[in-house]
Amino acid sequence: MPVASVGDTAEASITVTEQTIEAFADLTGDHNPIHEDPEYASETMFGGRIAHGMLSAAPISAAAADLPGDIIYLSQDLTFENPVYPGDTVTATVEVVEDLGGDRVRLDTTAETDETVVSGEAVVLSVPHET
Repeated sequence: MPVASVGDTAEASITVTEQTIEAFADLTGDHNPIHEDPEYASETMFGGRIAHGMLSAAPISAAAADLPGDIIYLSQDLTFENPVYPGDTVTATVEVVEDLGGDRVRLDTTAETDETVVSGEAVVLSVPHET
C-alpha cells in the first residue's frame, strides 16, 4: 500500500453554520461568547459571531487523513489569519513538501474561505495501511 510522498496533495471542506459552532462549543467546552452570543459578538471587532479557530482548522486534519497510507499526527503549527463566519465554507489543502525519513513527512497546510483563514505546517507519520 502506498504512503504519502513529496508532491501528494489532498483537500477537504466544511460549511460552518451556527449549529456547527454550537456543537463544537458543546464538544470542547469552549463557550466564549464571541462564538455563542450574537449580541455580544456584534459589539466586537468581528461584528458578529465567529467560528472557533480550531473549528476553522479542522478540515486540515480531514485533508491530511485523505493522503495515501495511514496518517498519524506528530505536530501542527497554525497561524489564524482571518475569522470564519457562519455560512462560510472552509476548504483545506495539504501538500507533502518534505520527506523527513523514518516514515515522517512535512506538510504545508492551508485553510481558506475567499481568503486564507489558517496557515501552517504539520509533521505526520505516513505508514502503509494495514488490511
